[in-house]
Amino acid sequence: MKKNTFSFKNSLPILAGGLLLTGSMALISHSTATPTETKSAKKITEADLKVETVVEGLEMPWSTAFLPNGDLLVTERVGKLRLVKNGKLDPQEITGLPSILYKGQGGLLDVALHPDYKNNGWIYISYASPKAQGEEGDDGGANTALLRAKLKDHALTDVQVLFKAIPNVKANVHFGGRIVFDKKGYVFLSLGERGQKENSQNLGKDQGKVVRLHEDGKIPTDNPFVKTAGARPEIWTYGHRNPQGMTIHPTTGVIWEHEHGPQGGDELNIIQPGKNYGWPSITFGIDYDNSIISKDTARAGMEQPVVYWKPSIAPCGMTFVTSNKFKEWNGDLLVGSLKFMYLQHLVVKGNKVVSREILFDKLGRVRDVRQGPDGNIYVVLENSGKIVKISPKA
Repeated sequence: MKKNTFSFKNSLPILAGGLLLTGSMALISHSTATPTETKSAKKITEADLKVETVVEGLEMPWSTAFLPNGDLLVTERVGKLRLVKNGKLDPQEITGLPSILYKGQGGLLDVALHPDYKNNGWIYISYASPKAQGEEGDDGGANTALLRAKLKDHALTDVQVLFKAIPNVKANVHFGGRIVFDKKGYVFLSLGERGQKENSQNLGKDQGKVVRLHEDGKIPTDNPFVKTAGARPEIWTYGHRNPQGMTIHPTTGVIWEHEHGPQGGDELNIIQPGKNYGWPSITFGIDYDNSIISKDTARAGMEQPVVYWKPSIAPCGMTFVTSNKFKEWNGDLLVGSLKFMYLQHLVVKGNKVVSREILFDKLGRVRDVRQGPDGNIYVVLENSGKIVKISPKA
């Protein structure tokens, strides 16, 4: 393999074929960078940035949303919804949440404001919902659900459960749970395969899927599998493992998603309606006992990732940068790593990732990455119970 001689400061050399390395860490791209792309390298370095603690004292924080008045809404996976006011954690919890299963990887998950929140006040929350009477699946099981509600003082009001994935499963892994809104009034929810990998390919179950709903939870009549016999009509894409990052491209409106692989094979994907993303029929990873899950990394009719990570970084949280405070990064992705406790900056050109760099090694187990209304980057750190702000020093 011939090495591409173009590289850039504080980043990584790019090899033809798209292999990007730092030490033993690798991110594999299915696109090949061109000299023009590598010359347009981003000039911001970690030394130009500062990290400040916004709030601490949280218990397993998972996600945050910025309210118009400057307060932060924060979910704690233990099942608590909290407010941060003027940099201080409000000791009074927000009431009105439904029953939540806090076990394993389950609990209170994502929080997102409706795009027209200032006018309608709707807050959307995903969570692990225990099996209720009459629901399909295992007794004692659970699955990912989506609600919307309004906030009055310290209470949720007008609580509406919009959707719950079926069936309920006893395993306490792979809930997914990310929420995004597109520019057309639809809401998308990512769903893990709940440790039952074969069901990612089963259109009759919600496991390992991304679903699309109207903002009131109704199923759009033009979803790709509405007329497919035996298929769940809410399904938008399938063949996912545990998608814990979703975000909308700021100009194209395209959904980008990342998901955990097993040992190796974490993926970054562009989400397109009706597409099959392959898990577990194709994968770049192996199982935790080192056994082979599939000998194939590609099959006809199955999508290839934009990039994949090997070894796994356990990606969680992701945002496109659009801020004037980070002009050189505009249009690029920031991705969190649970396993290695850093941020990755992925340089994006069109639908390709042309290079990447590690930022703030050992920052903490990153659960969420958001760009705030002030243009700074906010990072939710699970292990330390903090939210930190990244901003330019000057």
